Amino acid sequence: MADFAIPPIAETRVKQIVDDVCGTVLESAEYYDHSKVADWNSTIVNSTLKALIAEATPQDAPGPGCKFACNSVIVQHLVPTSALNKPRGGTDAKAAESNFTTSGRRGMHSAVGAYWNDTKDGMWVHRYTGGERKGLDVIVTMLWIAL
Repeated sequence: MADFAIPPIAETRVKQIVDDVCGTVLESAEYYDHSKVADWNSTIVNSTLKALIAEATPQDAPGPGCKFACNSVIVQHLVPTSALNKPRGGTDAKAAESNFTTSGRRGMHSAVGAYWNDTKDGMWVHRYTGGERKGLDVIVTMLWIAL
């Protein structure tokens, strides 16, 4: 979390929430499946927001003392499905047809900027490491803006 703002929830707790959400959402995933990624991202964002709001809302208060924004990005590794012992399909079939044998990662760079109050607002970014063995990277970004 940002060093300049006091987060509404402790960093260790936010990490736990995000890891739990991602673990639950991706539990049955065996590899990157383009037809399911939109649902995975949507569920990660909505479940994370729901948990953050519940955690940050004081007892007997109508809501938390800040607004939250959450972003989830899922990036496919360059791993042919044969390396994961999976049937060919989608982009993996095209890669296999062209004798694609290299595995690794696709490049990704992301940036975000905001104009806010340094003492009340902040941002936290976390890479969920549980996606590694499934051939994907999951990056979750959370912003909080004081009311």
